[in-house]
Amino acid sequence: MQRICVIGGSRYFGKLLVEGAHAAGHQVTVINRGSTRPPVGVEHLVVDRDDEAALGAALGSRTFDAVVDQVCYTPVQAAIAARVFAGRTRRYVMTSTIEVYDPATAALPAVPAGTPVPEENVDPSAWLVDMDLPWQDEAYLEAHYAEGKRQAEAVLSRDGGFAFASVRSAHVLGGGVREFTGRLAHYTERVRRGEEIAVHANAQPTVFIHYRELADLLLWATTAADFTGPVNACSDGLLGVRELAAVVAAQTGREPVHRTAPAGGTASPFSTDRHYAMSNTRAKRLGFTFSAVSDWLPGAVAETVSASATAAA
Repeated sequence: MQRICVIGGSRYFGKLLVEGAHAAGHQVTVINRGSTRPPVGVEHLVVDRDDEAALGAALGSRTFDAVVDQVCYTPVQAAIAARVFAGRTRRYVMTSTIEVYDPATAALPAVPAGTPVPEENVDPSAWLVDMDLPWQDEAYLEAHYAEGKRQAEAVLSRDGGFAFASVRSAHVLGGGVREFTGRLAHYTERVRRGEEIAVHANAQPTVFIHYRELADLLLWATTAADFTGPVNACSDGLLGVRELAAVVAAQTGREPVHRTAPAGGTASPFSTDRHYAMSNTRAKRLGFTFSAVSDWLPGAVAETVSASATAAA
């Protein structure tokens, strides 16, 4: 039994992480602002993680074997966490994102075309941090999501008094109505209605992960593994947006209608003209076994199609 603190964890794969940790017999504490209550038997601390004094007071004398931070988006938030949890935990796991590798948002080392990007392409221990940027501005943060994650990783890797690991998640799918991003529903709805799907002329393949698999990996990274630094989390197999639409077509019986997005124009989710699909080799070497995206994607699409049809009825 381990003492685990989850910051966030109120929806989607974070909720599954909390449920899985509790079911495995761990002592779980969830920190959020009170919008959602955790399962019975899970301790709940209602506090704003951005309020350093309130967070420290809410934690009191509690200590943990590990903390999982599901909602760290800026270096400012990371610095607060580093100070508050120093001496309170031996391990800190942050949920990060594939977007840290997006070459459109930072000057990154070049990767040969078609080569999955390894973790060392973004080294948090060497990344520059600027606390004076307008991280509190929601519009700025949305436009600089990838950089916020990179700098948050950098702060926690250098300033935390604990072993730090980041899980860089691929695009997460699955869960039907629970998939709050609505990105898979974007495809199922358009294919079902015969509406156009805007894609780049030279759309590059990307990587995905099922929300249950990501929850399993986070639990593994928190309770079973002892690695530090970043690890990429993606199912086996690259997939382009046209292939994704084809899977949707097979479930709906309708052929997708593609439209080429103009250069610099808006395209559908997951359509990108830049290559930065991740490699999951490090996680495998550390002992985690991934599924193939082809194994679970048809079921995830079917679940979304069913949820969309029910909502439309």
